[in-house]
Amino acid sequence: MSVLDDIIAGVREDMAQRQRELPLEKVQERAAQAAPALDAFDALGGNDNPRGTLRVISEVKRSSPSKGALAEITDPAALAVRYEDGGAAVISVLTEQRRFNGSLADFDAVREAVRIPLLRKDFTVDEYQIWEARAHGADLVLLIVAALDDEQLRTFLDLTHELGMNALVETHTAEEIERAAAVGARIIGVNVRNLKTLEVDRSVFAALSESIPAGAVVIAESGVRNTADVEHFAANGANAVLVGEALVKHNDPAATIAEFMQAGAAAIAGRLQASER
Repeated sequence: MSVLDDIIAGVREDMAQRQRELPLEKVQERAAQAAPALDAFDALGGNDNPRGTLRVISEVKRSSPSKGALAEITDPAALAVRYEDGGAAVISVLTEQRRFNGSLADFDAVREAVRIPLLRKDFTVDEYQIWEARAHGADLVLLIVAALDDEQLRTFLDLTHELGMNALVETHTAEEIERAAAVGARIIGVNVRNLKTLEVDRSVFAALSESIPAGAVVIAESGVRNTADVEHFAANGANAVLVGEALVKHNDPAATIAEFMQAGAAAIAGRLQASER
């Protein structure tokens, strides 16, 4: 069993418990009462991406399967406010319990504290989780191509859009990018972490990003340690970077976000200039 398979097995068990406590019909009622979703596609520059702009998706992340405990984060709302103040375009909140020590309670706290789009970061394997995300005020959900067949991917993406949200469609290979494009994904992430081995290979991004269709927002996921990594991803086509560990372990995450945005903007400007020669 791969790491991804093991995580998904736990996700299904935890979801089943929540379903027993709150059936789908009740979740759908709550989703209908939630405030309309914010436009994460627009926030990430999908409708108008000014020349030389890099967005940052900042993550509330306590733990990870590869690194274990990262940060205590006793007040996720306060951390999210610092992210928003630093210029984050979107905030990602881990809600997976077993490997990432996240929760929907964390998500709710952050939703109350900030006014920018929120990504419910979890392993989506059932429509229940999408309705659940909307009921809690999510604007964006994660769909991992490696965890879904084509029918699930299309159905989940369609439901996400029907509920007014967007989806970050995560890929790891050229074949997965083709599958994401085939269902009309508008926000496509390339995760440079191998979900089978948990190893990071940053060169994967440059090799894959060129195959992402024009018009899609391109997200670099995992592997951002410093400005050099941001520059590398931005120079190779990233419109945004998703950053967790480098922010939660930093004493001044707002300043770090600003540094990453500045470094990314310079790299994008250089790439554009080179393409015009």
